Amino acid sequence: MNHYDVVIVGGGPAGSTTGSLLKKYNPQLRVLILEKEKFPRDHVGESQLPQIGEILNEMGCWDKVEAANFPIKVGGNYRWGNDPEPWEFNFLRLEEFKEEPRPAKFAGQRKQTAFQVDRAVYDEILLRHAAELGCEVREQTAVVKVETQGDRLWRGFAHRITALHLNTGEQVTATYYVDASGHIGVLRKALGVETECPTQLQNIAIWDYWHNAEWAVEIGVGGTRVQVMSLAHGWIWFIPLGPTRTSVGFICPASYYKQAKKPAADIYNEALQAEPHIAKLLANASSRGKIETTKDWSFFAQRTTGENWFLVGEAAGFADPILAAGMTLTHVGGRELAYTILALHQGKHNAEWLKNQYDQNQRRRVQQHIRFADYWYAANGQFTDLQAHCQTIAKEAGLNLSPTEAFRWLAQGGFTNDILGQAVIGGFDLGAMKQMVQRFSQEELPWEISDNNVFELNLENSKEECVAVYNNGEISQVKCYVRENGDRLPITGLYGLLIDILSRTSDIEHIYHYLVSLFKTRFAPEHLRVAIQHTMFCLEVMTLEGWVTASLNPDKPPLKISMPVEGELHYTRRK
Repeated sequence: MNHYDVVIVGGGPAGSTTGSLLKKYNPQLRVLILEKEKFPRDHVGESQLPQIGEILNEMGCWDKVEAANFPIKVGGNYRWGNDPEPWEFNFLRLEEFKEEPRPAKFAGQRKQTAFQVDRAVYDEILLRHAAELGCEVREQTAVVKVETQGDRLWRGFAHRITALHLNTGEQVTATYYVDASGHIGVLRKALGVETECPTQLQNIAIWDYWHNAEWAVEIGVGGTRVQVMSLAHGWIWFIPLGPTRTSVGFICPASYYKQAKKPAADIYNEALQAEPHIAKLLANASSRGKIETTKDWSFFAQRTTGENWFLVGEAAGFADPILAAGMTLTHVGGRELAYTILALHQGKHNAEWLKNQYDQNQRRRVQQHIRFADYWYAANGQFTDLQAHCQTIAKEAGLNLSPTEAFRWLAQGGFTNDILGQAVIGGFDLGAMKQMVQRFSQEELPWEISDNNVFELNLENSKEECVAVYNNGEISQVKCYVRENGDRLPITGLYGLLIDILSRTSDIEHIYHYLVSLFKTRFAPEHLRVAIQHTMFCLEVMTLEGWVTASLNPDKPPLKISMPVEGELHYTRRK
C-alpha cells in the first residue's frame, strides 16, 4: 500500500496543479502529495498573469478561487526606466471592463484578467481541491532521504529514484516521482542535478504584509493594479491581496544588500519611505511586523526529467519576479507535467519524445523570462546606485541597448515559444513589448514589415519536427519547423494560418483581404481589428526570425505600420 502511481513532493501550486489534473483525467491513479508544512501558511509571489485563469478553470477550482474575493488584476502601474513619469500596462482596454457582481464565472472579460492572491488562502484552496479530486494529501510530512539506483550516474546525475524515506519513519515508492518542492529542490539536489544561473541578477527580496493600506486604484468591482516603483538601488512591489491586506516588498541586488551593512528591516523601511507614492498608500496602515527575506536568484535546472522523475515549478527554474511570471510558469509547468505523466501511463507517444518536449518547454520558458528580466534591469536609467550592476548585465548578455537590437535580442525565441501559436511573452503582446522598449530607450522602434509589400516564406535550412500540444487531457503532435540555432516555427495558431496563406500568395493586399474575409466569419465586428493586429504581430515575428523575407514591389503601395510610444494598453499615467 506504500506504492503509488505518482508521488509529488510539495503541496504548493506546482504540486496541486499536477495532482488535480492527474486525478481529473485519470481518477484511477494513486497520487500522493507530501507537504512538509501545515496549510495555511504565508508565501511570497502573489501576482498572477491571465494565463492562470484558464488552468484554474480546467482544474475545476475557478469558482473556489473566485469565491475567495481576491482583487482582480487588470494590469500594473510602473515607474521604471529613464522616464520618471509612471506608466500603466493593462491586460484589456479599461473602457471594455464592465461593472459585474462577484463571484463571477470564467467568461468574457475575466478571461483577460488575473488575480492578486493571498498565498496562504490560495495555496490551501488548491491543495484541498486536489484532495477532493482524490489525491492523498499528507501535510507536515517531509522527505528525509531519497534513494537512487546505486551509484549509477547518467550525465552527472542519478537517473532513477527507487524510494523516499519520510519523517514518519515510512518508506514510499512510486512509478513516477515529482519534485514540486520549490527552490530548495528536494529531489533535484538528491539526484545531483546542477542548476545554471545565466545572468547577473542575484537579488535579495525583503517583504512584509500590511493591514489597511490604501489601494492605489480601484477599477470596477474589485479591480486594481499592482504597483512597481524603481528606486536608485532597487524596486518596490505593492500588491493588494484583499480589502485590508497588502503585500509590500523591496528587491535589490545581493551586492547592494551586503555593502549596506544594515539589518534587512532598516533597508526595507528606508526604501518604503524613499518612494512618496508608496509611503502615501501606507500612511494609515500597520505592518505585520515580521520582516522576511529570501535570495531571489534566477536559475534553471540543467535537466527537468529522468527515467522516473520530473522537476516542476521553482524546482525546475525561477526567473526574476519583475514580470510576475513565476506562478504562471508554475501552473503551466504543472499542467504540462500532468499531461506528460498521463500519456506515459497510457503508453501514448514515444516516452523520450514526451519527456524531451516537457523538458524543453520548461527550460526554454524560464530562460526567455530571465532574458526579459535582464533587459528590464539593464535598461533602467533610474538605477543610479546600480549602474555598474546594470552595465554588467548588458555586457554579459551581449545586449546592445539600441531599441532595434534590444528588441531583436528579446524576441529571439520568446514570441514563438511562450504560448504556442501566439506572439506573446510575460503578458505582453508584440505591440505592448515594442512600446515598452521605446519607453525605455526613448527612441522609435521600426517595424520590420513596414515599407514592404511582398512577404515570402523562407524555410531553408530547417527541418520538420513535432511539438506537443496539450488540450483536454490529451497530448497531440503538431508539426513545427526547426533550425539548428534552436529557432522554431509552430505550424499552429496564427503562425500556422500565415504559413498556409504565404504558401499561396506573397502579396500583402491579397494576404490582408484573405484575413478580413476569414476573420469576419470567426469574430464579432468589434474584435476584427484586434484579430488582424495580432496576425500582423505574428508576421513581424516571422520576419524578425528570418522565416519570412520581406521586400518591396515598387509598382504597388507598401505596408505602412507605425508604433506609437503609447497605445490602448500601455500609456503614461495621467494625474
